[in-house]
Amino acid sequence: MKPVLLVLVFLSEEHRALVAERFDMIYAPNAQLGADRSNGDAQITARGHEIEVVLTNGTNGLLASEINRLPKLRLISTVGVGYENVAVARARELGIPVSNAAGTNDDAVADHAMMLLLAAVRRLPFLNAGVRNGLWRDDIPRPPQASFRRLGILGMGAIGKKVARRALGFNMEIGYHNRSRRDDVDFTYFEDLTSLATWADFLVVAAPGGAATYHIINRAILDALGPQGVLVNIARGTLVDTEAVADALREGRLHAAALDVYENEPTPPAALLEFDNAVLTPHIAGISPQAIDASVRKFLENAECFFAGKPLVTPVY
Repeated sequence: MKPVLLVLVFLSEEHRALVAERFDMIYAPNAQLGADRSNGDAQITARGHEIEVVLTNGTNGLLASEINRLPKLRLISTVGVGYENVAVARARELGIPVSNAAGTNDDAVADHAMMLLLAAVRRLPFLNAGVRNGLWRDDIPRPPQASFRRLGILGMGAIGKKVARRALGFNMEIGYHNRSRRDDVDFTYFEDLTSLATWADFLVVAAPGGAATYHIINRAILDALGPQGVLVNIARGTLVDTEAVADALREGRLHAAALDVYENEPTPPAALLEFDNAVLTPHIAGISPQAIDASVRKFLENAECFFAGKPLVTPVY
């Protein structure tokens, strides 16, 4: 018999068919990025005594209270790298392994980060809208260039390193702040984020979400980045204080901000909508057909290893 799998996130018909080849799948994606958990809750109530595997993502997660209602749970997996809302501590207490899809969307996110950075530096949304209303270049200040500038990266993990690699193609000087210095990169390490922001022209946020990084980008960091600075966030919305960014843009203390993620998703960040130097995309950096396919296949690979008694390919702990 196939193991019973509860899927709490959207999957395409193609991927549902692929997963269903190996699992007795209960497809119950939660709505609105996990804000409404009723789909999953109903299935846990109805079939919780059967469910052996849960597939979720970092935003939906899997709560400790939900884990406690799944007596046969053997494996928790996430599509995507994040797992901030998975009750990993509770899973570990119960000996339930947790895997993610590390390495499957790094390139998509890094591509998107560079797109956001260039769009913000060169004021692409403003220029694009302006041309449609008769704007010509002699009517506006010259937008700055991105090449040969200083790029600071908060979080030198897999995505941070790929952002840096792309930035080198623009002859940027790279600095970073991380929980600790990395031995596998030659970029300049800064012991604290304020020093990095003071040094940098641009700051890309690529660190994990969670309580430890909540509003780590605040007024003080934005002031350190300065009126010519550009902030890019492709990590989690909770890392950036939205109101602080809005104030900095309004008061001319920041050149531009480019956010793929923001607080209270999927509701648009109302405080930023008035600014043409705030570039906003709908948490899509890591979503490409290639990345999604790779993440689903990574889940299947982890599950295959688990049921074969082999180590997980991408364990969370």
